[in-house]
Amino acid sequence: MKLPPRAANDLELFREAVRDVRPAPASNRVEPYRPERPAVAAKRLEDERAVLAELGRLADDTDDIEIEEDRLFLRPGLPRDILRKLRRTHWVIQDEVDLHGMTSAEAALATAAFLTECLRLGVRCVRIVHGKGLRSHGRQPVLKHKIRKLLTKRDEVLAYVEPRAADGGGGAVVVLLKG
Repeated sequence: MKLPPRAANDLELFREAVRDVRPAPASNRVEPYRPERPAVAAKRLEDERAVLAELGRLADDTDDIEIEEDRLFLRPGLPRDILRKLRRTHWVIQDEVDLHGMTSAEAALATAAFLTECLRLGVRCVRIVHGKGLRSHGRQPVLKHKIRKLLTKRDEVLAYVEPRAADGGGGAVVVLLKG
């Protein structure tokens, strides 16, 4: 290698050294795409778990007054024609959850989580299938009463009705949620 002539400063020396340099040819490799992982709202998840645990505890309270007529529920101050419209499926059922095979505690937590998710997504009308309790001890509907009692305690529930037989009858409940 031939040494460059004496340069007046470093810049001239550098330019003389890299004068014959050319860009390297492009490689035929593709860099893998890795999408960024979404941020996790840890505090929000913790709060939601606490709310679900509290709702599960409230649903397990057995010393509350039993609801005599739990076929329908309407939040006070709302017009009664909401119940008629809800039973006749005036509102489209946008989502549903099936609680068959769950214990009452599991069903309460699943229902609370389902309602929370529906609120987050803006879903207004849902169906909760709890079954008729034909395989329960004494053939008594355990989930039916527990879920309907839980629904009356939730502020976002405006109304619920037992749907027509074609839509689930006594083994389900159609719920109207706040918008």
